[in-house]
Amino acid sequence: KFSDQEEQMSGSTKEEDEDDVEAALKKEVGQIRASAEQKLQRFQSVESGANNVVFIRTQGIEPENLVHHILKDMHTTKKNKTRAILRMLPVSGTCKAFMEDMKKYTETFFEPWFKAPKKGTFQIVYKARNNSHMSREEVIKELAGIVGSLNPENKVDLNNPEYTILVEIIKTVCCLSVVRDYVLFRKYNLQEVVRSNKEDTQKTPSSLTEEQNSKVVKPETEEEKSSKEVKQENK
Repeated sequence: KFSDQEEQMSGSTKEEDEDDVEAALKKEVGQIRASAEQKLQRFQSVESGANNVVFIRTQGIEPENLVHHILKDMHTTKKNKTRAILRMLPVSGTCKAFMEDMKKYTETFFEPWFKAPKKGTFQIVYKARNNSHMSREEVIKELAGIVGSLNPENKVDLNNPEYTILVEIIKTVCCLSVVRDYVLFRKYNLQEVVRSNKEDTQKTPSSLTEEQNSKVVKPETEEEKSSKEVKQENK
């Protein structure tokens, strides 16, 4: 049996312990929420495994629409908004960089663009980094065959296609996307998009300047000289 004083002391100790446990639980819950929020960031950098390549993982955003919007804005405003980025390529899907895995994955991946009744002209752009076991010709041939099997009316156009299939292989990962306006936006090169527009806008003023200079330098004829002398005499 405890005395009244001992019971009071034990009661206060229990309250302190409960406070400590509650504080610890709150702290742990806060840490879990913080880690969860960090995992669900809209943009998060991921190690790509290749030099000069930055991979950004997105949350709740369609990469092809985001990149197309950025390039369209730069193409319209003619303003260069980056100094460090050369090209920006969206990645809509990934799979293992082995032919069988790529064939199996692209059979469903290509459906939103190329499965009947949908159709369009297309080209395939292939690039591999830190990978030597894949054959460029084999990949292009197999993927083109899959697009054709989804709808025979899909045709190859290397000059100005409606869709461009981007195949970017980094080590053992294959990054895939289907983009629009690949030729118009200079192969999704941010520097070239702005530079090409600036050159187009400067063509007319420069030609006018050349014409003005040629008129100033043009020598006078004998008739012009004599008419000038007559005018001076009359004055």
